[in-house]
Amino acid sequence: MPFMTPDVTDERDGLATFAAQQLRQIAATLHGLDREQLAAAPSASAMTLGALTRHCLWVAQRNVLAIHAAPGCPEGPQHTPAQVEAEGTIQPDALRPEDTAGSLIEELHSAADELDAAIRAADPDTSVPIPEEPWFSGSEHWNVRRCALHMVEEFARHAGHADVIRESIDGKGAYELNALADGEEWPPTGW
Repeated sequence: MPFMTPDVTDERDGLATFAAQQLRQIAATLHGLDREQLAAAPSASAMTLGALTRHCLWVAQRNVLAIHAAPGCPEGPQHTPAQVEAEGTIQPDALRPEDTAGSLIEELHSAADELDAAIRAADPDTSVPIPEEPWFSGSEHWNVRRCALHMVEEFARHAGHADVIRESIDGKGAYELNALADGEEWPPTGW
């Protein structure tokens, strides 16, 4: 099940594993949804699973670029900063016309793989640019370690949001969705 990470062996492995795992957990919340459900805002907030997913993809791509831009890091994916910036932050209408649950799940898994690889390729002490948003003011120094920990925090928060939105849509919770996404029977024998 995606919310259980494999054992980790060292700091870099732990940072990469936990950051990528949270993106994969968000992907599990999309399992089996139709387009109308991706665009639904079933709670008091205007947040949708489609918009939440697009935001997380944007954040992941932006951080992969930041890590690969750090001195001594190997070249990474071929996104340009302008492409990533054009994707924007959370917007209620962020779902694209071509988006489906399947396509977004694929993009989240790909983003998780890219983030995992970027964190593993970089020295955790390597400096990276501090994001320029006002909520990051006061930070004087970021390194790959800080960036990776922020990704764990950011995506864990949004995985929780995704759980609440999904439960509001059809009552399916994380255990069931993880089993279904893995092609397993629900409920498991003995539950």
